[in-house]
Amino acid sequence: MSIDLELKDKVAVVTGAGGGIGREIALALAAEGTSIVVNDIGVSLTGEGGSNSPAEETSGLITQKGGKAVISNESVSTWESAQLIIKKAIDTFGKIDIVINNAGILRDTIFHKMDPSDWENVINVHLNGGFYVSRAAAPYFREQNSGSYVHMTSTSGLIGNFGQANYSAAKLGIAGLSKSIALDMSRFNVRSNCIAPFAWSRMTNSIPSTTEAEKERVERLKKMTPETNAPLAVFLASAAAKEVSGQIFSARLNELFIYNQNRPIKSVHSDTGWTPHEIAERAYPSLKSSMTPNERSGDVFSWDPI
Repeated sequence: MSIDLELKDKVAVVTGAGGGIGREIALALAAEGTSIVVNDIGVSLTGEGGSNSPAEETSGLITQKGGKAVISNESVSTWESAQLIIKKAIDTFGKIDIVINNAGILRDTIFHKMDPSDWENVINVHLNGGFYVSRAAAPYFREQNSGSYVHMTSTSGLIGNFGQANYSAAKLGIAGLSKSIALDMSRFNVRSNCIAPFAWSRMTNSIPSTTEAEKERVERLKKMTPETNAPLAVFLASAAAKEVSGQIFSARLNELFIYNQNRPIKSVHSDTGWTPHEIAERAYPSLKSSMTPNERSGDVFSWDPI
């Protein structure tokens, strides 16, 4: 007998649902009987332009299969528009049960050449947008004493990557936001978790592929299609995950991971305190072996997806 996910007749907002991972999550939730607010403003990967077509396509795929969906073309990046996204769920379906914070853009540039606008725009969509949409849903979650948040973080922030200071900072910030929501809203039976997704999509199309090693890495990534992340998101949104909160997971093709989170791993002590010279002479040699290497995500996940 399979576990009842209890997602039938629930209502979910999925941001960035016009394509890629967001679309696959929206489709997978709809297949479980969840009504979907398909939020997408249809901009380019870097945030330019705008079109209703991506959201309409996702909504059409849901309704063609007998599901329920409504489109929201409001941006996540302002407080006022985020309120309208949640209001669309309330006005259309009468409630909100699940928030999937997936919307994002990329402005990849090496740190010492990054324009402040590239920093601000990425932070606004990923981190501020995650806060705005989550905060807009919070009063409803609190009143009904239930709710689930699933946020998209990234190994670029959890581990590291070249040329993504803005994206990495935003994604690591999302992990902190999720943990704070989990702590602050646990009294209202509200859960908050993160997924660091692995998928070949337009968010990874910009990965360089000039050298043979880079080309091989891209070919490995192409095996990880967006839909492989959807089952994990659906599980975390469901009643089956009612005891799961404040956690970080990944889906990598057929692999699932849970991440550790920052905790002290080694200490040194001095009865008389420390001077800079004593730290250099005594503390540093003791702590050195426990320091985390400056690795990229690709260094840590060095094996082919399985």
